[in-house]
Amino acid sequence: MRIMSRSRWLILAVSLCLLVFSDGRELKIRHKSDHPLYNHTLATILVEYASAVYISDLTELFTWTCSRCDGWTKGFEVIELVVDVQHCLQGFVGMAKNLNAIVIAFRGTQETSIQNWIDDLFWKQLDAHYPEVPDAMVHSGFYYAYHNTTIRPAIIDAVKRAKEVYGDIGIMVTGHSMGGAIASFCGLDLTLKYKSQNVQVMTFGQPRLGNAAFASYYSKLVPNTIRVTNGHDIVPHLPPYYYYFPQKTYHHFAREVWLHSIEFGSLVYKVETVCDGSGEDPTCSRSVHGNSITDHLAYYGVNMGCDASSSCRIVNDPRLLGYGNRDSTGNLILSRDPATPLLKLNTEFDHRGKPVSFD
Repeated sequence: MRIMSRSRWLILAVSLCLLVFSDGRELKIRHKSDHPLYNHTLATILVEYASAVYISDLTELFTWTCSRCDGWTKGFEVIELVVDVQHCLQGFVGMAKNLNAIVIAFRGTQETSIQNWIDDLFWKQLDAHYPEVPDAMVHSGFYYAYHNTTIRPAIIDAVKRAKEVYGDIGIMVTGHSMGGAIASFCGLDLTLKYKSQNVQVMTFGQPRLGNAAFASYYSKLVPNTIRVTNGHDIVPHLPPYYYYFPQKTYHHFAREVWLHSIEFGSLVYKVETVCDGSGEDPTCSRSVHGNSITDHLAYYGVNMGCDASSSCRIVNDPRLLGYGNRDSTGNLILSRDPATPLLKLNTEFDHRGKPVSFD
């Protein structure tokens, strides 16, 4: 009887704790961590930017009138929008007055090619030395996607112009999937370029970028970095990490926040675990099999990917060319003076009342 009584009291105590911490809906578990601090509200804001950058209607994106350009991001002012058609990349720079920060976002891999991209990541070797850092190796594809395309000079120019208008305010860089990988290289580049400590990086479902030497170097220079992972999302598990070759294998940098669920009978609680500073916390996403593409395509309930109706084509009102131009390879940069209001555009302009589409 005493054993039964103790068991009942234990169950009651656990249930009361769950109610207190979860408010009946959500339970948050935080591991001990010193820096950076994870901010749930900021994460739910930045994930909307990481989602919006997938929009292929450049008129709606540049004027911030797209279906994903609302909610927490309402009122965002795009300063520069760059589309590298040759390498299938897209990103933007703008001013978020509610955050008092410059926000930079990069698009991830398109759904039509994501399975092939994931398959390639399984076998991708460390194949590029990171400049001026002994023993640091990185994934050449991610490195060159930022450093050797139209993306980097456009982003750097936009940040410079934004700082001239808004002063030395914070910079927040975000992206999902491959966009998260590019965002990380961008955050590191901006830190080195501006010698600034106000660069913050938050990514969603990003893959590993380099080895332990690179991860250590990155963490020292960009300590205010959060990598959000979700459930059994397959991409953060790639390229693979082999714990028995710690210096020769890919290695995540800190700090991971793992979104997952725990079950108590019929109750399911959402958990946000702030992981340790190793970058490869075995109690976080590494504790489960990374086998889900579904978990990769939604973070905090927000769709991460292109809208199905456009199939990720570039849709653009020709009048936007007044804000930029296309080069000989088809790459497009739309840019405006941060101090000048953007002209309101009507997307219905041709004889059929539809925008022009560039495949």
